[in-house]
Amino acid sequence: MNRPLLTDTGFKLGLFSANCSSGMAVTKAPGRWSASWADNVRMAQIADSVGIDFLLPIARFIGYKGTTNFHEGVLEPVAWAAGLLAKTERITVFSTVHTAFNHPVVTAKQLATVDHIGGGRAGINIVAGWNKPEYDALGTSLPIGHDDRYAQAQEWWEVIEKLWTVDGSFDHEGKFYQLKGAEALPKPVAGRLPVLNAGSSGQGRGYAARNADYGFTVVDGPEDGAEIVSKMKRQAREEFERDMGVFTMSHVVCRETEKEARDFLRWYGEEEADWDAVDNIMHLMGAHAQSFTPEMLTTYRKRFAAGHGSVPLVGTPDQIAARIKEFHDAGFAGLTLAFFNYADELPYFAKTVLPRLAEMGIRKPQQELV
Repeated sequence: MNRPLLTDTGFKLGLFSANCSSGMAVTKAPGRWSASWADNVRMAQIADSVGIDFLLPIARFIGYKGTTNFHEGVLEPVAWAAGLLAKTERITVFSTVHTAFNHPVVTAKQLATVDHIGGGRAGINIVAGWNKPEYDALGTSLPIGHDDRYAQAQEWWEVIEKLWTVDGSFDHEGKFYQLKGAEALPKPVAGRLPVLNAGSSGQGRGYAARNADYGFTVVDGPEDGAEIVSKMKRQAREEFERDMGVFTMSHVVCRETEKEARDFLRWYGEEEADWDAVDNIMHLMGAHAQSFTPEMLTTYRKRFAAGHGSVPLVGTPDQIAARIKEFHDAGFAGLTLAFFNYADELPYFAKTVLPRLAEMGIRKPQQELV
């Protein structure tokens, strides 16, 4: 069988961070995303029915403090994916898994099970980890050096691939894992799951080029993104003889008029922003991650409040569709979307923006997707 996310349906769109309270909006505003299970089911079933391609969660274990303790409530991604796959019919649902916190033998078993629940619609987002307070909360150490995190993550993934492809048992003697008589049944439904890997550092993009079907990286916009996409795809081809698509992330405010959209963004993303939480996130990103350059961190404070540093898509359906096409034309394979309230705002986006993208020829009409 073909896995839906690896079948060509044009420019791919997914929802990001809906398993987290407030989603991507670091705000105190009333009505912000709850991330309750009931709201997640509602969101997933709407996304499934309108032709959104995938759901992508964040793995988070402690909040970011501030007034709201941003990301205080987070549904665990593997269990979340299993539940949503059982409640939907077409959409791909990723599990985001930290390599440092999860043993590869356990993860291989969990995700094979999730894939069977979804009939071959599961995916894995591999995260090497960066948030030191989470390591502290879990009583483990952040591997010394950025390179060491990716070396451990590489061996972790190689063990999982073995477990999913090797019949019977095997031994593994590595730097990070020593296994005796490891085995895994059942295998995933249709071979390897679609692999996503987020990283914007050199090591992160190299890891994606080696292992991922889709690299997920931070850009300022389609203008600088075109060069980044070209480099990432070229690295995958030249160093590892493989093809890879590239995703980036956005936050969306779509309204009938541009003024309505910008007024709403200003309300939740500036007037009601949880600035203490914003500053905590930006400090941690600067101290322990390389996803955002120092220049980005200096100038992105409002973007972090409105959408965790993602690209803003703000305006009318025509304006947003045109902006998404710019990402397509820059070579991106897809884009993640976040909304102030996913379930409430997605229907209008689907009704107004998705048909425009189909008319532009970058996505198939909904009836061909379902």
